[in-house]
Amino acid sequence: MEYRLLGHSGLKVSVLSLGTMTFGGQGKFAKTGQTDVSAAQRQIGLCLDAGINLFDTADVYSGGESEVILGKALGTQRHDVLVASKARFPMGDGPNNRGSSRHHILRACEASLKRLNTDYLDLYQLHEWDGQTPLEETLRALDDLVSSGKVRYVGVSNFSAWHVMKTLGVAAANHYIRPVSQQIHYTLQAREAEYELLPVAQDQGLGVLVWSPLAGGLLSGKYRRNQAAPEGTRHLADWGEPPVRDENALYDVVDVLVDIAGQRGVSAAQIALAWLIARPQVTSVIVGARNDTQLQDNLLAADLTLNSEEIERLNQVSQLPLLYPYWHQAQTAPDRLSAADLSLIAPYLKK
Repeated sequence: MEYRLLGHSGLKVSVLSLGTMTFGGQGKFAKTGQTDVSAAQRQIGLCLDAGINLFDTADVYSGGESEVILGKALGTQRHDVLVASKARFPMGDGPNNRGSSRHHILRACEASLKRLNTDYLDLYQLHEWDGQTPLEETLRALDDLVSSGKVRYVGVSNFSAWHVMKTLGVAAANHYIRPVSQQIHYTLQAREAEYELLPVAQDQGLGVLVWSPLAGGLLSGKYRRNQAAPEGTRHLADWGEPPVRDENALYDVVDVLVDIAGQRGVSAAQIALAWLIARPQVTSVIVGARNDTQLQDNLLAADLTLNSEEIERLNQVSQLPLLYPYWHQAQTAPDRLSAADLSLIAPYLKK
């Protein structure tokens, strides 16, 4: 297992980490999985054996039950690993039981600590942007949590690039704790993060944690062109996260994944994960699994290195169009672009 620094911090995290949305199986999260404590203990054991040191959860997962199960399953091993959680989404019906206000963030953190049966969180993340709460209020609350020892590092998730930059600017101007990471959706099926989120991470020294790296299973190889979806799985028409805007483009990617996987004698899922691990801005890829077999297969991706030809095939079949102003920059300013600029634009300059 490889370990990488989380952004500009001194904290090292494994290139694969375990997401626990499948823990609990309550409410709308039942469709993602119904992992109980004993199954969670098995999965955590598999992860520890593989070298994973980061476990990611959120208060909203199964109404907090995911945190409860993770805390019980880790037990005395809690201090040997890194635990990340998130807050922002509704945790009750009241008007203040959501968002990133000081009121909600402080209460949410205390509740997460209690459910996880721990004194501190290694990484506490804003789960989504809150455009109604002043960032000064949010960041001061996070700063106080760090000063009190209840949180060690902070991050953001599902922010746009201007949200990220505004957050970093407010933190710097007020000498508040600076986020070290962003958790984003980024896959071969959805590469929109390359427009802004990955360049800002490279330029500003932010770690990148990737959620749903197999696009909810779309890139697992189970879903093929002109074939019925496997029994017990979702149909593309029901897919909202991530949205499938072009089925043919999706199947073009899957075809290449399956072809490379067949040549390598591995699963398509491993190829998709290995591609993400190889992306220069990515720090850790968060995998989740309904069962031990899926998890064991995913863990093998940590030792899989794609060659340049395989990477180029995957890049080409999934490449997005160069939007404005990037096509204009590529045409008129290629001699004055930074490394962060070129992380997006360089492949198009070769043409």
